[in-house]
Amino acid sequence: MAESTKSVMMELIASYQDVGRFQDLHWEGSFNEYLELVRDDPRIGRNAYQRLYDLVESYGSRAYTEYKKEIIRYNFFDDPIGEGADGVFGIDIHLMKLVRVLRAAALGYGPEHRVILLHGPVGSAKSTIARLFKKGLEHYSRTDSGRLYTYSWLTEKGEVACPMHEDPLRLLPEEARPAVLHELNKSKKTVYPIELDGEMCPVCRYMHREVMREVKGDFTQLAQRIRVRRMILSEKDRVGIGTFQPKDEKNQDSTELTGDINYRLIAEFGSDSDPRAFNFDGEFNVANRGLIEFIEVLKLDVAFLYDLLGASQEHRIKPKKFAQTYIDEVILGHTNEPEFRRLENNEYMEALRDRTIKIDVPYITRTSQEARIYKKSFNHRRVSAHIAPHSLEMAATWAVLTRLEDPTNHKLTVLQKAKLYDGRSIPGFTEDHIKELRKLAKREGLEGISPRYIQDKISNALVRDPPLTCLNPFMVMNELESGLKHHGLISKDELRERYRELLGVVKTEYEDLVKNEVQKAIAADEGAMKRLCANYIDNLRAYVLKERVKNAFTGAYEEPDERQMRSIEEKIDIPPSRKDDFRRELMNYIAAQALDGKQFDYTMNERLHRALELKLFEDSKDSIKLTSLVSNAMDAETQAKIDIVKQRLIDNHGYCQVCATDVLHYVASIFARGDASRNT
Repeated sequence: MAESTKSVMMELIASYQDVGRFQDLHWEGSFNEYLELVRDDPRIGRNAYQRLYDLVESYGSRAYTEYKKEIIRYNFFDDPIGEGADGVFGIDIHLMKLVRVLRAAALGYGPEHRVILLHGPVGSAKSTIARLFKKGLEHYSRTDSGRLYTYSWLTEKGEVACPMHEDPLRLLPEEARPAVLHELNKSKKTVYPIELDGEMCPVCRYMHREVMREVKGDFTQLAQRIRVRRMILSEKDRVGIGTFQPKDEKNQDSTELTGDINYRLIAEFGSDSDPRAFNFDGEFNVANRGLIEFIEVLKLDVAFLYDLLGASQEHRIKPKKFAQTYIDEVILGHTNEPEFRRLENNEYMEALRDRTIKIDVPYITRTSQEARIYKKSFNHRRVSAHIAPHSLEMAATWAVLTRLEDPTNHKLTVLQKAKLYDGRSIPGFTEDHIKELRKLAKREGLEGISPRYIQDKISNALVRDPPLTCLNPFMVMNELESGLKHHGLISKDELRERYRELLGVVKTEYEDLVKNEVQKAIAADEGAMKRLCANYIDNLRAYVLKERVKNAFTGAYEEPDERQMRSIEEKIDIPPSRKDDFRRELMNYIAAQALDGKQFDYTMNERLHRALELKLFEDSKDSIKLTSLVSNAMDAETQAKIDIVKQRLIDNHGYCQVCATDVLHYVASIFARGDASRNT
């Protein structure tokens, strides 16, 4: 029985294996076979920058227009490899600038000799971008488009692998290189001609020298002592991807970047300058052919920054006891603003500043994009409790408001500014106005509340005792407010108070939102809406064309019902002085639709749709008696009507039974307060 179970399990495992794929990824062959591979597909000979840029481009892009400017969104930053786990949103312009730098570096225009420095406040996705690049390169090296190769030396004692995973093309004799490269570059399968810069690493130089002596200078015999194999980039295996992080200065030295002497092997090889007695396992060494990430790069000791100068400009590092060694890798660092300001103010670091390309990675200033971060972390797949509508959006709105500067235009509030940035329209403001607002606000996105703080507080709200069945916006906002008292990055009481005031703005906005949704749910009788619209349009047409309207009941022709039209127009704040303009504008729109062969529908005009909803709500709310929810007295007929409204909230707006009931009680209390205020 056990053997049978084992057989079934092994068959299950075998069904997920792809032996052919494994053999492709672990291909081995001769140097001559490798040359044929490169001739068939010259992309194999790309350098690190070219490979990284092609990785980003391989996932395609999509263009859209913002403020009359074309923006390109690269699909790679949606994290298709990790199914969106590390997706970066809302900073497409800055990502576009980063990809432009990579493209210029791939084409050899200069940025390949620089350190790419991602600069921004804490929690602004700098590390996420670096992680995306590393994950992407690992995946890309496993594809046919991104394959690359390295080699080993065959000796009597066994294979000696190149410790820096260099391209086998570096073995080509100097005198033969131009002719061989010319032959390889005849193919038009790549936009990059293969170029060979620099020399072999010290170990391979030593092996090359010794083997050439043995074969008496015959390169064809030397090539037979070479074994080429496919190379898979892997951060965990320390192949082609390196990560360097600042530590205590007393416990860290530059050998972590460039390698160190292996004292155990000195006795075997007789000298500490023998390359075989040296471990070429520093981060610069293992990252050759790929990418090295410097975490908080400007917190490094000056001695480490000196290594960066040669590594970026000359593509060379200086291992102890050896000559400068060539490297081919993307150098990517990231830093927060205080460290960058210190770099700017340090005149002794002028050389590093000159070798740095700064890419700003600010906070998101678009509410809908900020909300995507929280929806990625808190969704039905990861959270058992239901998250009420607007809970994450209100948190995102507050986060964005803390990052915006107060508008200089007194007619504009900071909330309206956030809505404009998010693509919402506000009368009197055009795209040119928004562009000007962006231009005037130099510091927007570089200060404010971090997404990490929001995520922490949402987590706190979700794990409250007793366990939640539904998380609502007030629970989130209360957590956000209580946490301000102990927020470690807010040093000034004035700033803390401003953030509290902005939470008040968000609560008012939420109140308007839920009132609107309840009004829509109450006025969701489509038949009544159509009848009300048809009646308004009949009167509107007669008014504009100076005609009379036929009374459906008496059959008599009467003047247009001005009182009924104004009762609808007042709901969207159309003053008497503007009523004629509004009516003509709407009539022209209806006529234009008719010329295009389209039947006018109230949903085609957003303002009219909203006015009809509010009018129908006003006519219906007294019959529903929503305010009776505040008291305990409710008859069966009212309860049935409220249950219908509740179901509409669930079906049309994403509420559950708990939050639909809560929202109806909340809105009922608002109306009750309003009624009490009017009576007073």
